[in-house]
Amino acid sequence: MTGLRTAVSRLRRELAGHPAEFPDRGIAEDELAALDAMAVSGAPEIPRLRRSLLLIAGAIGSVSALACALRDVRVAVDLFGEPPRR
Repeated sequence: MTGLRTAVSRLRRELAGHPAEFPDRGIAEDELAALDAMAVSGAPEIPRLRRSLLLIAGAIGSVSALACALRDVRVAVDLFGEPPRR
């Protein structure tokens, strides 16, 4: 959980400090807040973690200045494993 919170916090800071506006910035901010809330709760749902990650990547994936921080969030989410198969 600590790794996820750290990675999310870093990406939130970098996103807040990024000067460019882009259409899906609000989506990224909302999903980062959701990831942080799940990490704080101590019992994140893996499918929800992955959904948030996909939304964040789609929203800011083209902003190269945020690539390293986004990668750290992906690595942290991957540590929770794959969602259960249906």
